[in-house]
Amino acid sequence: MLTDEMLLDSYHMAVELKLEREFITLLLAEIHKRNLDTDSSSILH
Repeated sequence: MLTDEMLLDSYHMAVELKLEREFITLLLAEIHKRNLDTDSSSILH
């Protein structure tokens, strides 16, 4: 179980490292499930 902070850090690092889109989508889904805010500049379109 990741803390909210670890989840957000993992998401931002995955975007920065351009990891697989499917992995990033999974992280983003969990972020939304937890109603957390992300930096809108790093959200994939």
